[in-house]
Amino acid sequence: MVLLGTIVNGLSIVVGSFIGRLLNHIPEQMKGTVMQAIGLAVMVLGLGMGLKSEQYIIVILSLVIGAVIGEMLRLEAHLNGLGAWLEKKFGNSGQGSTAEAFVTATLVFVIGAMAILGALDSGIRDDHTVLYTKSVLDGFTALILSSTLGFGVIFSVVPVILYEGAIALFATQINRLVPAPVLHSFITEMTATGGIMIFAIGLNIAGLAKIRVANLLPGIVVVAVLIGLLHAYHTVFG
Repeated sequence: MVLLGTIVNGLSIVVGSFIGRLLNHIPEQMKGTVMQAIGLAVMVLGLGMGLKSEQYIIVILSLVIGAVIGEMLRLEAHLNGLGAWLEKKFGNSGQGSTAEAFVTATLVFVIGAMAILGALDSGIRDDHTVLYTKSVLDGFTALILSSTLGFGVIFSVVPVILYEGAIALFATQINRLVPAPVLHSFITEMTATGGIMIFAIGLNIAGLAKIRVANLLPGIVVVAVLIGLLHAYHTVFG
């Protein structure tokens, strides 16, 4: 079953979010310290991902161009609107912004090599080992994030399933159409670009800054465009 790994990953996020919901009665002082600890951990995670870049100029250009596009499209404002609608529809946990929880969890779960490589393995070889491993990590992360940021974390399961599911379903075509070096380069630079976004999320969680991370999201698409243009240039001009 091609989508088995994706489904297990989604279920792990749902289960982790529900368990975290049960553990949300944390004293404010303790919650503040826990939030700072999570922020620091997320920053280290993002920094590690960001340092994996092999062509850092692509990361910089992707973030800058992506930020311009995101600000023009007002992605952060639209996601906050979605969060407000979700809070009205399903109720607010009282722990913070549903949009913040949703965006934070989505970025942490989606950005990175495991999501892409795991989905490709599921689609090409029917091997779900990578996604099973990711499911364990995501489930625990969902528990922590849900207990501190709020129940909005659970809504991240939708983009995770759509993202990984699409890659798994089209894995054969992706593997056939995209040369291996290009795919490797995209995964590397996408991970690095996403890592910087995750680092920014860590700053937000720790209360050290207030960065509109959602407005940086187009940078992921820009990475793919730049990698494609670079490959085309090398193909034509050697």
